[in-house]
Amino acid sequence: MSFHKLLVFFLLLISLFGCDTPPKHPERAGVALSFDDHFLKEWAALIPLFRKYNAQVTFFINCPDSLSAEDISLLRQLQNEGHEIGYHGTIHGVSTQMIQDLGVEGYLNTEIRPGLSYLNKAGFYPTSYAHPGGNHNTRVDSVLLTSGFQILRDVALAERHYKGFKLYHIPPRYLPQIYYDFDQERVVDALLIDYSANLSQEEMKDALVKAKEKGKAVLLFGHEPLSAPPTATQYGFDISFMEKILATAQELNLKFYRMSDLPNVKD
Repeated sequence: MSFHKLLVFFLLLISLFGCDTPPKHPERAGVALSFDDHFLKEWAALIPLFRKYNAQVTFFINCPDSLSAEDISLLRQLQNEGHEIGYHGTIHGVSTQMIQDLGVEGYLNTEIRPGLSYLNKAGFYPTSYAHPGGNHNTRVDSVLLTSGFQILRDVALAERHYKGFKLYHIPPRYLPQIYYDFDQERVVDALLIDYSANLSQEEMKDALVKAKEKGKAVLLFGHEPLSAPPTATQYGFDISFMEKILATAQELNLKFYRMSDLPNVKD
């Protein structure tokens, strides 16, 4: 039996024999979708799709110093639709290396404060932060939370490769870290849904069904919306694949959460 099959079998055993108590708040079940980087025109083009499924999502912006007047107008359009404008760093740097080499103030003055200043001047005040490249540690998290962010988002991968070889592929329903328990946790993981993740629609439906059954929110994210497989210089998700996620969530009567909504859901 391959390593991948052994791993999936082991996770299946855990799910079968673990505690299976009914959710305390089944009505909270939902999905939190977010999108990273700087694909403003492409994101704005999705507005009719989000309207169709009554979905509210989060857009994490990086390199805000390069925002044009048109970009700012698109961000306002997204925000006016009820979506959240989050923050993804000034230079999209390696946070742990910066804070080690530059210290806390140097890190803040390089990665955090400049970009926030640009966004604030444009009328945006992000309260959620997506770690560039998923790079962070407890020191970075502490600095960001102390700086006023309500929630910090990391990266979870269902599939990993090494030197061109696939190490494993784990169906999302067996990744507990991508499910939010509504316990006011402020450091979370979201599953990458880009083409490179090699996720199937069946796997995503299973993940959404689990959220429904457990009364949790499943966290997902992507980059550029694409209508065809990516070229060598592109990274992003299939628009039709994302629409299937939206449609399934609607069929299951799941709620749509923006990232900053999650820690504010309380008993």
